[in-house]
Amino acid sequence: MTPDPSSLSSASPAGSLSGGLAALERRLAKDLEWLGWPARDWMPPRLHDGQAVLDVVIIGGGQAGLGAAAALAQQGIRAVVFDRSSAGFEGPWATTARMETLRSPKELTGPALGLPALTFRAWFEAQCGPDAWTALDKIPRLQWMDYLRWYRRVMAVDVRNDTRVVAIHPRADAMVGLDLQTPTGASSVLARRVVLATGRDGLGGPTVPAFVRRLPRAKWAHSSDAMDYNSLAGLRVGVIGAGSSSMDSAATALEAGARSVDLLIRRDDLPRVNKGKGANVPGLTQGHYDLPDEHKWRVRHYINVASVPPPRGSTLRVSRHPSARFNFGCPVRDVQLTGDALHITTPKGDFELDFLIIATGFKIDWFSRPEFATIAPHIRAWKDRFVPAPGTEDEELADSPDLGPAFELQQKIAGVCPGLDRIHCFCYPAALSHGTVSGDIPAISDGARRLAGGLAGLFYREDFAQHYANLEAYDEPELFGDEWVPAHPPGARTREPLQSVAG
Repeated sequence: MTPDPSSLSSASPAGSLSGGLAALERRLAKDLEWLGWPARDWMPPRLHDGQAVLDVVIIGGGQAGLGAAAALAQQGIRAVVFDRSSAGFEGPWATTARMETLRSPKELTGPALGLPALTFRAWFEAQCGPDAWTALDKIPRLQWMDYLRWYRRVMAVDVRNDTRVVAIHPRADAMVGLDLQTPTGASSVLARRVVLATGRDGLGGPTVPAFVRRLPRAKWAHSSDAMDYNSLAGLRVGVIGAGSSSMDSAATALEAGARSVDLLIRRDDLPRVNKGKGANVPGLTQGHYDLPDEHKWRVRHYINVASVPPPRGSTLRVSRHPSARFNFGCPVRDVQLTGDALHITTPKGDFELDFLIIATGFKIDWFSRPEFATIAPHIRAWKDRFVPAPGTEDEELADSPDLGPAFELQQKIAGVCPGLDRIHCFCYPAALSHGTVSGDIPAISDGARRLAGGLAGLFYREDFAQHYANLEAYDEPELFGDEWVPAHPPGARTREPLQSVAG
């Protein structure tokens, strides 16, 4: 009997294997064996004051962190992943995300790293069959989370959950110190390299307009906040913004029983075309990093200005409710709290609401994250060295970190923060330097392989003396001297030839 595809979605990371899934796992295990994955251990062990030094620490156990760890394993590099969430709830999918489905086409292979048996499609068809795959439109959000839980298990990614990195200390002795808060208390580790796989908000936090920050916190929420939308039942809700998270928040509020939802949309219309999707070609994926700075800025700024439309399904999810109102040309000019009501002033008139949801995206702000306090003053952003053409100014791009070829951070002033380049940014803000290969599903495997290959090369160069010594000491013979008979000079007496080794 083929299971109902909807039954794959679960809030629990545990689940029983069907026969089909067990067969897929056997196939994947054989593929990994044939590919020699993970590769043999070649990294020299390091100790510091008797403490083992980790090769790579990855902060964040979502899809980027999992993909990076698996790609490093293919290179024979061990990675330990720290994630602040409980096991099975890494990333936004089962916590703060509210879309019904992913917007990415279901055919995209995501973090599968070129392994057909590791794709979402293989996982889905193993349980539901090819007919269910054909009938599937988009990947349900919770099914994607279930797939990532499976990915973590079958790729044996070493994730340490309920562990928060509270401070990062680059050092001049080729190590990075990390202070941790773990289930058993405070601790610290040393690593040779650290990868930030911390998602869209991982280098800052939500963007909150000044007029909202003046309001009591009980009267508003950001769309990324963890909150019980059932508390909005019977309320007049306003949603500021018109992107994906705006629609998802508005629909969730309406489905939870909100009396009405007013979308307050600055634009006069919604964008219709996802320009980022049009840019998604292998040439850009592989070639973006080597483009001139002007071209990089031009591409990313054009996509930002064009803006990404909300998915059609998410928009219809809102508009099917008669109490949903799309208010265009309505930037918020002022908000005042009068009694228990919010009075919103816009060019198209005033609104009286009970609660506001701010769906205004995220900002890069290293200084807002305590764990980055040591490094924040020293990180070189694009604004520190690049001046865009007049009329193409872009705050998001200006604040983006200026990264090296292995996603490494760079110093504003050379020598002031030794070891900063041992921290690698493998999350969405890397897009200006590297293209969208570190946060979004379409090219995340390409980014993970680029990161892993870059780290392998850096490690080899750093340890060259030891690798050369290993080369000199290597003495496993392939010939033993009994495989041939030396020829005698012409005219010399010869004895009977030895019997052929083969004979």
